[in-house]
Amino acid sequence: MATVGATPGRTPQGPVPGAASASFASPAPVPGPGEAEEEEEEPAEIHLCVLWNSGYLGIAYYDTSDSTIHFMPDAPDHESLKLLQRVLDEINPRTVVTSAKQDESMTRFLGKLASQEHREPKRPELIFLPSVDFGLEISKQRLLSGNYSFIPDSMTTTEKILFLSSIIPFDCLLTVRALGGLLKFLGRRRIGVELEDYNVSVPILGFKKFVLTHLVSIDQDTYGVLQIFKSESHPSVYKVASGLKEGLSLFGILNRCRCKWGEKLLRLWFRRPTQDLGELNSRLDVIQFFLLPQNLDMAQMLHRLLGHIKNVPTVYSALGLRDACRSLPQSIQLFQDISQEFSDDLHHIASLIGKVVDFEGSLAENRFTVLPNIDPEIDEKKRRLMGLPSFLTEVARKELENLDSRIPSCSVIYIPLIGFLLSIPRLPSMVEASDFEIEGLDFMFLSEEKLHYRSARTKELDALLGDLHCDIRDQETLLMYQLQCQVLARATVLTRVLDLASRLDVLLALASAARDYGYSRPCYSPRLLGVRIQNGRHPLMELCARTFVPNSAECGGDKGRVKVITGPNSSGKSIYLKQVGLITFMALVGSFVPAEEAEIGAVDAIFTRIHSCESISLGLSTFMIDLNQVAKAVNNATEQSLVLIDEFGKGTNTVDGLALLAAVLRHWLALGPTCPHIFVATNFLSLVQLQLLPQGPLVQYLTMETCEDGNDLVFFYQVCEGVANASHASHTAAQAGLPDKLIARGKEVSDLIRSGKSIKPVKELLKEKQMENCQILVDKFLKLDLEDPNLDLDIFMSQEVLPAATTIL
Repeated sequence: MATVGATPGRTPQGPVPGAASASFASPAPVPGPGEAEEEEEEPAEIHLCVLWNSGYLGIAYYDTSDSTIHFMPDAPDHESLKLLQRVLDEINPRTVVTSAKQDESMTRFLGKLASQEHREPKRPELIFLPSVDFGLEISKQRLLSGNYSFIPDSMTTTEKILFLSSIIPFDCLLTVRALGGLLKFLGRRRIGVELEDYNVSVPILGFKKFVLTHLVSIDQDTYGVLQIFKSESHPSVYKVASGLKEGLSLFGILNRCRCKWGEKLLRLWFRRPTQDLGELNSRLDVIQFFLLPQNLDMAQMLHRLLGHIKNVPTVYSALGLRDACRSLPQSIQLFQDISQEFSDDLHHIASLIGKVVDFEGSLAENRFTVLPNIDPEIDEKKRRLMGLPSFLTEVARKELENLDSRIPSCSVIYIPLIGFLLSIPRLPSMVEASDFEIEGLDFMFLSEEKLHYRSARTKELDALLGDLHCDIRDQETLLMYQLQCQVLARATVLTRVLDLASRLDVLLALASAARDYGYSRPCYSPRLLGVRIQNGRHPLMELCARTFVPNSAECGGDKGRVKVITGPNSSGKSIYLKQVGLITFMALVGSFVPAEEAEIGAVDAIFTRIHSCESISLGLSTFMIDLNQVAKAVNNATEQSLVLIDEFGKGTNTVDGLALLAAVLRHWLALGPTCPHIFVATNFLSLVQLQLLPQGPLVQYLTMETCEDGNDLVFFYQVCEGVANASHASHTAAQAGLPDKLIARGKEVSDLIRSGKSIKPVKELLKEKQMENCQILVDKFLKLDLEDPNLDLDIFMSQEVLPAATTIL
């Protein structure tokens, strides 16, 4: 008995010519409660526009991650454009847009930037626009005529101008021109809407001001050597192309953020450590509150709610955050802000989304779908679509009656964008393409041993029902756009929700890390020039070592501004230097620190020369890289700067390296009380033995405590005052597995050099060399043909025997 069936909406497997599923280049649907983990997103891009004129900079940039334009009011800068370089280092733009007409300073700077082919991170693309695109009036016009979703449509032109004037500093002429040039570039490149219709503009969800005042200067080398950030290749072969993942780093162990906006803000705080004591203490107040034992449950509940803050904030979670924060002490500014600024607009947005969006259907179909009773026309089309299987079964039964009796079964299927087709199994007799022809049917394609045709009935179905899938998607996409417009009309509230929620997320993450790792609250003293650390620990090393010995550090006032640290190899000098830098850095981002106590004074920069970032692509020798790092500190460090130097000078001749180290330290010591706070770890014991540094209170000598137990050297990893009497390199060599004979010879040569005696070859080695030379001479003599009339024994004696005899003797 013949079987019939219908499989509406099932796309045939295998290659199907012309078959495709409908797709729309529209924003992602609003995520709902219980949404599955979203896929890894494309990395955000930043496009920066800069203008330089008469000693001032105008900077604006567009961040694709939140579709926001950030601007910096006109700021003075040196001709070397240090401020601009600092901005580039912090935000790492994908493109830098500027005017084709520039002065010598900017031309030189851009030329240097363009020549950095192997810059890490990757150097930006330079875009030059005609100077007319940066005109003041045309820039104002672009700003005022822009289509911004955060401005309600009900505003009049005058109200829109007044509203924008309250956000954008139109009195900063360079900034206005930079904003105008940035808008021109975004419109030309169509950033983020490359595949949309041309009438769809680049989304701009807000303008934000950023400033670099009170920020602590830290360069890329310092971020790398202190392991504040550490990027590694992703271990999954499927995600290698998507970029890098965070390795063992300070950011990695502190990043317990539950939403991507919190992680982004934490990274921003790390990139912008600050001296603003009000801001730092406000962060620490929140962390301290959540560290109280009675507040642990509240912290965990808030963290769970933050896990639902997605790309478009889930307003239900935001309302939960608001209600929770209203029960917390309003004396803490963050709780007060969340309680007050998560306004009733959130109720409206939550109600609107809840009444329109079918969250379960959206997850099941991986697209935006609406609930029933929203649009009668959509409901009717969905009912038709749901009734298709039984209807198509009946159509297939009628089609089978008209087919050849050899065909055992058939089905009528529906494929989006193609329509209704009659599908029958391929018979053994159907070998050639000509065998596929059936009278009254139009052959379409073959897929998985199924032949697909158009018949009179399927054409009638196309005309009667149309492309139901595409019609439903089109109408639901239109509803989604309308919903988005209503939500974005309250974009100001949503942006503020994101800002406050991400701040709460970061501080909860820092509180969680402080609780687990035993961190304490630092205090700040603007009168103290330097830092005081009581029993500090290295935040990464203590997690890797079974036991860790804490150490204190103090630098401030007019005493001990230059600390020279000596000690054996592997005694902990480098760890101590990094520990001081990391604790200071953590305090300057508003985090608790791994120490019993920490008092942080006015610190404006952290400079390091600890590890050489060797790379063939840089085209620089290891020693040249070391010199560049020290040169940054020498040229830029102030009396409020912290400088960490480890083993500088060992990349060249010992005497030259020692001389350079002494010269650099004497340069700083000559500054007197305005000398930076310097920690120097070195194995150049001659620096002390030859008294290459001037005596005085500015210099303090420290060493790593050790004890010799017979032939063994015991490390206590404890810093104490004093100077090491030896580097104990032989002990380190033994630990590395070098043969005892080599270690003994190395120690012997070292003692001879210290005592000023000549170094004599080892007798055993000398005897072996003599025997080898004698054997060579004998072999040459035996090869001589004594009957050769041309043989001259005098020449052989003078050229071979006499030099060999001299060597042997």
